[in-house]
Amino acid sequence: MTDVAYKIVDAAEWRAAVAEGRYDGAPVDIADGYIHMSTQAQLAETARRHFAGRGDLLLLTVDLNQFGDDLIWEPSRGGDLFPHLYAPLPVAAVTASRAMSVTADGEMTFEDAQ
Repeated sequence: MTDVAYKIVDAAEWRAAVAEGRYDGAPVDIADGYIHMSTQAQLAETARRHFAGRGDLLLLTVDLNQFGDDLIWEPSRGGDLFPHLYAPLPVAAVTASRAMSVTADGEMTFEDAQ
């Protein structure tokens, strides 16, 4: 397993989370009962499947060392193990964020730092 995972979030949702100090998840996360995250190897497919054609997104880098039993690696998509967080994501666990969008054909594009 890895010590880092990634979460693609709507930028407005993340701004609200920062104000609260925690991210409770996107609607799909809330419905499923956990926060979906991806490893670096899974990230491009996650973007293509779930965020194609969307802008005003952020890519969060999450330090997984901060979670104990609330982090579970579970199989999905052909048996790949994905990190699922069964708790809110503390803003303090996010070590970096990067503005991004996903093209209609599912390619991630990143905005330059300002």
